[in-house]
Amino acid sequence: MQASIDLNDFPAGLDARLEGPGAWYGPALAARGGWIEPLLPAEIDELATAAEPWLARVERDARALNELTPADFPLPTFAPRLARVTDELLHGRGFALLRGLPVARWGTHLCAVAFYGLGVHIGRPRTQNAQGHLLGHVRDLGLRSGDPNVRIYQTHERQTFHTDSADVVGLLCLQTAKSGGLSALVSSITLYNELRARRPDLARRLFAPFATDRRGEVPPGAKPYFTIPIFNWYADALSAIYQRQYIDSAQRFADAPRLTPKDIEALDLLDALTDDPALNLTMTLERGDLQFVHNHTLLHDRTAFEDYPEPERRRYLLRLWLAPEGARPLPPVFAQRYGSVVPGARGGVTLTKDAGMMHLPDA
Repeated sequence: MQASIDLNDFPAGLDARLEGPGAWYGPALAARGGWIEPLLPAEIDELATAAEPWLARVERDARALNELTPADFPLPTFAPRLARVTDELLHGRGFALLRGLPVARWGTHLCAVAFYGLGVHIGRPRTQNAQGHLLGHVRDLGLRSGDPNVRIYQTHERQTFHTDSADVVGLLCLQTAKSGGLSALVSSITLYNELRARRPDLARRLFAPFATDRRGEVPPGAKPYFTIPIFNWYADALSAIYQRQYIDSAQRFADAPRLTPKDIEALDLLDALTDDPALNLTMTLERGDLQFVHNHTLLHDRTAFEDYPEPERRRYLLRLWLAPEGARPLPPVFAQRYGSVVPGARGGVTLTKDAGMMHLPDA
């Protein structure tokens, strides 16, 4: 059960320091290596064999993928490896990088189908925006985060460390930027350990609810913000949910709980720790890379980038939000954002009757 919130104490049963494979430090992890996993030729061939029968159907109507299951996308030799990847995501270091999808040879449509089919072996895809998209398109749309209805992935700006609203986020890199756009990860377990060791008074505050702006994507009957603690101790697991810009922008709502000076001090220290190269891990996503990240134990970031002037060369990633059936229990308060806390059927943004809409990337 989730302990009651007390700013004078930590939740019952929560140790002052948490250990395990998810409590990593970036430099040590980079030195060990082993987290970049090349796709084997046989696995690439198996993906193509599974994806090609779907391609013509999806090009006629992308909704054909909506009800795709692992049984519809057989990967007889690759699936056991994906099961190990999923276990690493949920119970290990919290991320995986698969390298080598042949984007130039396959084209973007076949890659999109392969990515989606691979993703369903990890978890059930969840909708990502008010339009109900299951396959997200991450690129600069010429927008700016100063607009409260814009989400930062639609800009070229730095995102800062945050979590997405699903158990697992997957990215497929179709095109890289001219410069910048690096991916960075940091363990939220390590952040807790460092905060509690340095400033336990501030660490305690992060277990109290913070208002977070929904950025215009408001379910019927809900407030335009949700209130969930940044750190949540539940069922003997620490889960984080965080987006600093959206916490700040929620203050535009008169009925949102006000940030106190102590709250701001705690958030500022959290941000400083996420940016510390002694804690985080930075990587370059190459064309054809597939990155999967567990949102409950990691925060992720993308640096600002400069794009090429030619539209066909501009940075372009596809994104999946996935709900694995074997995911951890989440406290009931997460239902404000996830809609449900049932593993395999939670997360995402479901606002319209068109939930499940698909569209393929530019050819």
